[in-house]
Amino acid sequence: MPIDFNGLDTMVHGPVRLGVLAALQVDKRLDFTTIKKRLGVADGALGTHLGKLEDVGYIMSSRILIGRRPRTTYRLTAKGRRALAGYLSSMRQLLDTVEIS
Repeated sequence: MPIDFNGLDTMVHGPVRLGVLAALQVDKRLDFTTIKKRLGVADGALGTHLGKLEDVGYIMSSRILIGRRPRTTYRLTAKGRRALAGYLSSMRQLLDTVEIS
C-alpha cells in the first residue's frame, strides 16, 4: 500500500512546531520561557515557529505584565488540536505500514 507523504501537514511536521503542539496538548498552557527550555531552542527560532503556528490558527497567545515584564503564554486552539490529531494519525498509519526487523 502506498504511503502518501504529500498529505502531511508541513506546519506540524517540523520538529520545533511538533514539539510546541505536543507540549501544549499535554500541558494546556505554557509560557515562552518554559517552551524554550523544554525544546532547547533559541529565542529567535522559537519566536518564528510560534508566529507561524499562530498565523495559521493552531495556537493562541496572551500577554500579561508581571511587574514590568511581559509574560506571553500560549495554548492550543481547536484547529491546532485537529491538526495535531491528524498528523499523529498519519504517523500511526506510517508506523503500522513500515516494519523494521
